[in-house]
This record gives sequence, structure tokens and C-alpha cells, in this order.
Amino acid sequence: MEAEGVGRRLVELVADEAAVAGVSGGQAYARATVDMPPARWRDALRAARDDADLACDFFDWLSAVDELDAGFDVVAHLWSTTHRHGILLRTRVPREAAEVASVVDVYPGAAWHERETHEMFGIAFAGHEGLRPLLLPPQFEGHPLRKEFVLASRVAKPWPGAKEPGESVAGGGRRAVRPPGVPAPGEWGSTPTPAGAGGVGEGPRGGTPARPARRPPTDRPQRPTPGDRPPRSAPGDGDGGGTV
Repeated sequence: MEAEGVGRRLVELVADEAAVAGVSGGQAYARATVDMPPARWRDALRAARDDADLACDFFDWLSAVDELDAGFDVVAHLWSTTHRHGILLRTRVPREAAEVASVVDVYPGAAWHERETHEMFGIAFAGHEGLRPLLLPPQFEGHPLRKEFVLASRVAKPWPGAKEPGESVAGGGRRAVRPPGVPAPGEWGSTPTPAGAGGVGEGPRGGTPARPARRPPTDRPQRPTPGDRPPRSAPGDGDGGGTV
């Protein structure tokens, strides 16, 4: 069955007007995609597993995508070991109430995937009784894969910058900029910007500290000044230097 037929078949089985079938990729990499309302999420995965024409008996993976104000897309990929085709199922949940039904009873292999998605995005999976931390320590606060989460490495390391409008690709300098949503280093974390440090940024503590001046190495002998060098001997001075 072609990718278009796989998607249409699943939409027919779910029989929901809000379900939309499509295709991602092309040629040998084409995959059927089906967008489902959250209320039919479990039904869609069960139908993909139990239908003889689809027979998606292998649960590949589940994760999410942060779509900012639009909410979160919960994404699952299924595969049929019999028919050698896959289905990419998606459903969107609101940001204020990010919850969808668990599919562990349909695919037991989804247990760890739902735990990771809950931990990284803060999405709840109703019916999952073991949404314990999987990758992060218990005292960790926040959800690292949400787009509003501030990455410490973005603050601690200099951002490479971006081209000014109108600058050519081949030449021109780069201005130091911070990625959107990341505060100045002096305004975030427990280490303030040193007093008097140069750099750019907003806030009373300043911005990125300037790079310290390079100091000459102390283990390398200093080159003598021209006045301290011994004079060169004139031709004829010394052994074998005379003329006949």
C-alpha cells in the first residue's frame, strides 16, 4: 500500500472529520502522516495496530514539538513489519492544559517515551502511572525542551553573532548578539558580570565581559634590543677573514 493509501485507511477507520491525512518526504522515504484530535489519539493508534491492512505492530518512537502559542504537537511513529510501511501520527494539545491519553496499554514500549516527553516538555499522559524522572535528577526544575527554557550554555558561552543587514556573505564583521529569550549574563545565574568589564548587554550588571588582554609568556627569553647586540665583525677580522 502506498503512503497516501495508508493515511486514508487510518482516517477511514477513525471516522473523525477532524482527522487529516498527508504524506511527508518523497519517493522511497515517503511516510503517511495523520493529524488526529486529542480525544481520538488512543483510538487512532489502536486502529493502526489492529487493522489487517495497516498492521502497525512495531512502536518506533514518541516525542513532542513545541509550537509556542499554538501548543505542543505530540508525535508518534509506527511501523508494520509485515507490510513494510510506517505511519506518523500527530495530535496538538494546548499549552495551558498539555495532556493526552497514554497509549501504554496499546503499545507497552511507549512507556519510556511518554516518561521522557513528560519530563522534557511537561506534557501529561493520562493513565500512565509511572511518570517518574527518567533522564534528569529529581531536583531539576523546568522542562529543558520547551522553547522558553533558558539554556545555561547559551548564557555562559559567547554567541557567534549575526550579519548586519546588507553585509555580504564573503566579508564584513560580525556583531555580538544573544539568541532570543536569553538574558544578559549579568542578569541570569549566580555569577554576576565583573565590575568594570566591557561588553554589550542590558541591565545594571552589564553584558558579556570583554576578553582579557593577552600577556606575554614568562618562560620565553626576551629578544635583546638593537643597542644591546654585539657589533658585527668587519671583513678581514678574525681567522681566515683577511685578503691576500
